[in-house]
Amino acid sequence: MESLGISGKVAMVTGAAQGIGRAVVQALLANEASVAAVDNNADQLSRLLEEAGAGHKLSVFPTDVRDSAAVNETVSTIERELGPIDILVNVAGVLRTGPVVDMTDEDWDAVFSVNTDGVFYISRAVARRMRTNPSSVIVTVASNAAGVPRMNMGAYSASKAASTMFTKCLGLELAEFGVRCNVVAPGSTYTDMQTSMWADSDGAQLVIEGSPTAYKIGIPLRRIADPADIADAVLFLVSDRARHITMHDLYVDGGAALGV
Repeated sequence: MESLGISGKVAMVTGAAQGIGRAVVQALLANEASVAAVDNNADQLSRLLEEAGAGHKLSVFPTDVRDSAAVNETVSTIERELGPIDILVNVAGVLRTGPVVDMTDEDWDAVFSVNTDGVFYISRAVARRMRTNPSSVIVTVASNAAGVPRMNMGAYSASKAASTMFTKCLGLELAEFGVRCNVVAPGSTYTDMQTSMWADSDGAQLVIEGSPTAYKIGIPLRRIADPADIADAVLFLVSDRARHITMHDLYVDGGAALGV
């Protein structure tokens, strides 16, 4: 546990109340980090806090990542109450699907406001402080859809591609301060976002098999990821074991993107 170098550090996780974000919170707590869980769903954050039980190092901060002023206030509060943020994991994300020609301005804005603007607001606020905190790290959870075109996912794919390149550029700018910035790109993962796209109980198998008519291959490893699979990748990248890795995009998709 100590070899990861996570114990005692302050970690901030967005989109923390469910899915991949929740798994990341659990992984960090298991490695004795002090975790600031950020999400816009206050009720789910309360349940997360209850589930952590006695002796936990978890604090919750209901925040809308689309609100720049609220983000700045939350980051200041976290550092005031818990100490300097050593680890930031951007997980908050939304999905709207459909053909580009049918997409509304509101659809486009709704996706980018969380997946791209939110990553920018949070990362900017934290990075300003991390410049005086060498060996701190930022990980953005993006998607393999950022590197492979997807039918009916134009806004989502574009927003994740933008946040991926933003994180790499941030990593270049912060490298001189000893701050690392990396990306984890999941493929299909058992979350509410994933299952919302399934028409019936055969949805999982269809994802694994792929769809030639949608120009989408399946998953070579023949399984859909659990949120814990993604959290394990995040855990590695924020740990001391990845101390010489920055500006990297780690695909965790069972081979679905064919290594891009």
